[in-house]
Amino acid sequence: MSRFFSFIKDYKQIEKPVMNVIISEFFIQMVNATFMNILPLYMTRKGFTDEEIALFITFRFLGVFILALPLGNLIKGRKLMPLFYLSNTCVPVFGIAIILSIAFHLKYLTLISLLLWGASFTFMQIPVAPFILRNSKKENHTAGISLSYSTWSFGGIISGVIIAVLDKINPTFFDEKFILLLFSVLGLGGLLFLFRIKKFKEVDSEHFIREDSFGEKAESKKSKARSTDWLLIFKALIPTLIIATGAGLTIPFISLFFDKIHHVDKGGFSVLSAIAAILVAYGAMLVPKIKKHIGYKVAIPTTQSLAVISLVALSTTQFYSQYSVAVVIAAICYLLRQPLMNMAGPMTTEIVLNYVGKHNREITSALTAAIWSGSWVLSGFMVKILLSRGFQFVNIFLITSLLYGFGVVMYYLLILDYNKREEKGLIEN
Repeated sequence: MSRFFSFIKDYKQIEKPVMNVIISEFFIQMVNATFMNILPLYMTRKGFTDEEIALFITFRFLGVFILALPLGNLIKGRKLMPLFYLSNTCVPVFGIAIILSIAFHLKYLTLISLLLWGASFTFMQIPVAPFILRNSKKENHTAGISLSYSTWSFGGIISGVIIAVLDKINPTFFDEKFILLLFSVLGLGGLLFLFRIKKFKEVDSEHFIREDSFGEKAESKKSKARSTDWLLIFKALIPTLIIATGAGLTIPFISLFFDKIHHVDKGGFSVLSAIAAILVAYGAMLVPKIKKHIGYKVAIPTTQSLAVISLVALSTTQFYSQYSVAVVIAAICYLLRQPLMNMAGPMTTEIVLNYVGKHNREITSALTAAIWSGSWVLSGFMVKILLSRGFQFVNIFLITSLLYGFGVVMYYLLILDYNKREEKGLIEN
């Protein structure tokens, strides 16, 4: 049994500041996972149509898209810790605002709250990877990024287990509104771990920092003289753009698929999500060993390709949903797809950030967030249009599979170019 958890030693050496930031990220992701799974169901119970839900959820990603690029430019060579405090405060607060505005059918306030809620995630989402790379030894980079990615899974595990237990106790009292409010409040717990951080590195050594007249940190002219390599960044982010567009057509609507096609309620789907999250967390934690033994070139395309096959099998269960076996197959495919696709995440993040170099990391991280959110905004509108024109979930999910397949090919080409640049000594490690 111990060999199945031998990977844990890879994480024991992670620096304390990094570990505390990652734990605070876990609390944010716990809120995120709960809203991702329960918010569409809550809106359905409150009388919102599928098209309205697709539109409203889009505003969550619009907030990230609007703020991502300006924030990426702002944080280059500057303090990151205030952003973590801001995210751990604003995500729970605006989450509560979303719940109450939906309860009272204040649609404009709901849109504004979702916009601000999404924007609040950027304060954690964008700087966390640069912070990990700044404050970790080279040998701990993969472990730190993998653990950060796992916070989404661990958040989903805790969320799913608690929701399932509460639903078993009293599904009427512990309804969607209560659950969303509960986890919004729990999200504030991340602040406690941020308070524990004392010593950490605020900037990369390549940045020369001086005090300005207001006592703020600012980059010197020598640091700014190194211009952003936009062509390199563009090449690195093409696969992300393709994968993100496909994901936006599917991920926010998985709970609706199981609810409307296979009649799985919030309790059942929460259990399924919790199991999937456990598998995702386990898979993500194995990434350092996988990278060590088989490398990027095999690991990334293989896991992503198997995930695409699983998604195709999942979506086509709609064709025979009248049979009881359909929901079983859909659940199995979902449990396979989640860890396989997410295992590639830490590896693709590390390869992209190393590919673009130290002086391009912050802006690349910001653009990654902007791409994911912008693509999901576009995809949200596309889903709304497709549903209004009679498209079924199976058709939408199969479109995602095609985009995923193209994205896998583009990642493989990026890895080949990465290896060539590494042989030439152009990759900064």
